[in-house]
Amino acid sequence: MSDSVYVGNAGRDAVLDRGWLLGHFKDAGDPRHSEAVEIKWGVHPPGDERPQWVRGEERTALLVLVSGRFRVELPGRSVLLERQGDYVVWGPGVDHSWRAEEESVVLTVRWPSVPGYAVTAGG
Repeated sequence: MSDSVYVGNAGRDAVLDRGWLLGHFKDAGDPRHSEAVEIKWGVHPPGDERPQWVRGEERTALLVLVSGRFRVELPGRSVLLERQGDYVVWGPGVDHSWRAEEESVVLTVRWPSVPGYAVTAGG
């Protein structure tokens, strides 16, 4: 197998890096390393929510509901994703937060892949 090929399972690989499958945070030699895009397989128990809003957003994001019921909070707007395939896109400058209303699986694609948005323990 080529070093530029990676075969995995989103459910298993997601637990290794807080759900993130691809992005700047993967090792440079890993085929999943990218500064152009980030992809996350998010598995969220009911009531799971982002502990703080993302502010000063510089990326564009696409969030697609795979299963469950998931709410995305945007300035002045609350978007409920409740049917498989429902999605929302927001661009640079749009702050956001989210909450899983039921056990949910969401696929998130963000671009570009830039550091500085991870919520650290206790914050």
